[in-house]
Amino acid sequence: MHTDPIADMLTRIRNAQLVKKTEVVLPYSNFKFNLATILSLNQWVGKIEILEPETGGKKNPETSKFKQIKMELLYENKAPKITAINRISKPGRRVYATHDNLPVVRNNFGLAILSTPKGILTNKEAKKNGVGGEVICEIY
Repeated sequence: MHTDPIADMLTRIRNAQLVKKTEVVLPYSNFKFNLATILSLNQWVGKIEILEPETGGKKNPETSKFKQIKMELLYENKAPKITAINRISKPGRRVYATHDNLPVVRNNFGLAILSTPKGILTNKEAKKNGVGGEVICEIY
């Protein structure tokens, strides 16, 4: 069975918010980092930083042998800022959108994140650039 690293990332964010954690640490990949950056730029999550792998010295449970992404989670009136974060395109069923039928999430209060030829963009940026692509996830 193959696992989907993006779905794993979204689930970790969802679960961390359910137990009111202030931050979540994920395995690093360029794609996940770009996704996290978009979430941060659109104020769905707070600060994001890359945790470098530890080399020798005292063992710290916070660090691992691999690069990781640390994301700050945001709350409004003790409620998570993210109501829902859903994977749209899955490894078994890819979902694509052309530039003229880009998804609108919650009447534009939400965001759809797409992987386009111009990089990872939100549905609004993709519309501005006139590009379509694979719909990764939606968030509101």
